[in-house]
Amino acid sequence: MPTRRRFLRTAAITGGAVAASAMGRFALAALPEPVVQTSPATMPPLHPPTGRPYHPVVTLNGWTLPWRMRNGIKEFHLVAEPVVRELAPGMKAHLWGYNGQSPGPTIEVVEGDRVRIFVTNRLPEHTSIHWHGQRLPNGMDGVAGLNQPAIPAGKTYVYEFAARRPGTFMYHPHADEMVQMAMGMMGFWVTHPKGRHPLIDAVDRDFVFLLNAYDIEPGSYTPRIMTMLDFNLWSWNSRIFPGIDPLNVRLHDKVRIRIGNLTMTNHPIHLHGHEFQVTGTDGGPILKSARWPEVTTDIAVGQMRQIEFVAEEEGDWAIHCHKSHHTMNAMGHDLPTLIGVDHSGLAGRITALIPDYMVMGERGMADMTEMEMPLPDNTIPMMTGQGPFGSVAMGGMFSVVKVRRDQRPGDYSDPGWYSHPPGTRAYAHDGASSDPERSTSAGGHLMPRVHQDHPPIELRVRKPGHGGH
Repeated sequence: MPTRRRFLRTAAITGGAVAASAMGRFALAALPEPVVQTSPATMPPLHPPTGRPYHPVVTLNGWTLPWRMRNGIKEFHLVAEPVVRELAPGMKAHLWGYNGQSPGPTIEVVEGDRVRIFVTNRLPEHTSIHWHGQRLPNGMDGVAGLNQPAIPAGKTYVYEFAARRPGTFMYHPHADEMVQMAMGMMGFWVTHPKGRHPLIDAVDRDFVFLLNAYDIEPGSYTPRIMTMLDFNLWSWNSRIFPGIDPLNVRLHDKVRIRIGNLTMTNHPIHLHGHEFQVTGTDGGPILKSARWPEVTTDIAVGQMRQIEFVAEEEGDWAIHCHKSHHTMNAMGHDLPTLIGVDHSGLAGRITALIPDYMVMGERGMADMTEMEMPLPDNTIPMMTGQGPFGSVAMGGMFSVVKVRRDQRPGDYSDPGWYSHPPGTRAYAHDGASSDPERSTSAGGHLMPRVHQDHPPIELRVRKPGHGGH
């Protein structure tokens, strides 16, 4: 017969104690070994070793959490803990996340699976997990104080429910949410259909990533948690360009990209070179009769958008947020506009006092991509990343979809830069340029004003009690 002493000994061996309110028929069993990943690289897809088969996703600069099967139930172990995340080469952040990373690992299951998730809290404060978009028992919804007690520091709680519908979902805390999400606590959840689905097509490549943002002062490591709008680092899966991996696909592949937004603003995600359809939200797949072609889709706060396209055009195609400030790094928000200002005389006098002084902004900001200027520790330039023809002058929410005819099925390795066939790349014009012809017509108004004589208008103000009505 199980005893309290045996239970505590088992809990100590596995590195945590199951909270009394979470104890059930499985509480005395050893927890699944927590799997930790710290590499910022995109991990290969995790093909299911047990359970129902499915076509796995690839998490951009992330990975999928392994599980164990126990009496027909898929068991996962999430560990909420402080992590160090490399945002891009040369810059790291002290964040909070799961299993060694922020965002946490993607969880993949199949429609109808019975799922059990052990959540161990190694944060300095309490936490919980909300399973964003899921249909589940109310007591498993994860809102601390409403559906459950918060998970105290050092304790483990257990969530158990059935994956009732296929789709793309997210997970994040619902306890001290402002702080914990600002520190990077979030992750993706994908429930695959158990068979052929009339609204979910088979695809060759299936990518997922989350949109998140941080306010980290240049030279520091920890995000400011009180920022509401003025973030200076816009990221995909807590990575900023040039630290975001490319999405490598084979010519004619059918590609699905699932994008979740857990920032504080919307993001219009734009794909070059192809049209796509929005085929799903975190509410489920969209009726085929309600889809239309797009090249940009706006993803609001707390939403997921799933896009699909056939990679019919070879090349290196940009994919990015179309808010231009979201494709920059370590921005300053209070800089004046100095375009057209002549610094020449002043710059010389300042340089005599400050040898490292550099003129910035008088011709726009593109010069900054070529400058090698001193930077604070642990930060990177606003616009960076080298392409085959020079600086890409981008940062933040930017990556590249690389389409190649010789990419092997299932091969996600980087094929390098695209080699353009002769005559298919823009080139410099060597001839003389002439002044453009300009119209000398003054033009006119579509609805010209008709001048009429009117008597002058007199405005009379009458105050109460002075004979007025």
